[in-house]
Amino acid sequence: MTKTFLLTTVFLAHFALTPIHAQNTTHSLKTTDMETTDQIEIKKLLFTYRDALNASSVAQVMPLYTTNGVFMPSGAPTSIGTEQVKAAYEFVFTNIALSIEFHLDEIEVVGDHAFARSTSKGSTLIHASGETVAEENRELFVLKKEAGSWKIDRYMFNKMK
Repeated sequence: MTKTFLLTTVFLAHFALTPIHAQNTTHSLKTTDMETTDQIEIKKLLFTYRDALNASSVAQVMPLYTTNGVFMPSGAPTSIGTEQVKAAYEFVFTNIALSIEFHLDEIEVVGDHAFARSTSKGSTLIHASGETVAEENRELFVLKKEAGSWKIDRYMFNKMK
């Protein structure tokens, strides 16, 4: 079996066996007594990512990804690895400016891997037209602990409407 298959199986089994009321739901940087240190660190990472998106800063986004990170934006090609991910964010920030807020719905940690499920809502300024449009997405982050720090390993989002 591959490592990815095993990891997916562990995540799915853990999720399936965890009662809905026991799953952690977070909507801000406020922490609860039920959160683990890893969940708190992941929450900080994701809000740092939100801030980097709102700043249109490739320099702030890139350190948040693993070296072999994968970015899977809605309606665009998948970017794999540092160079492709960097180029994708450069393209995004050249064309739009985001003003969004994340709402974290779930953070699950299994060893040195984790996933987070979130939604985001706000607006997008389209540079070419000057038009501002509503932005609303749901996101799935797969995270990995590297050298003691949580990083984004896989990130996918899609439009909710």
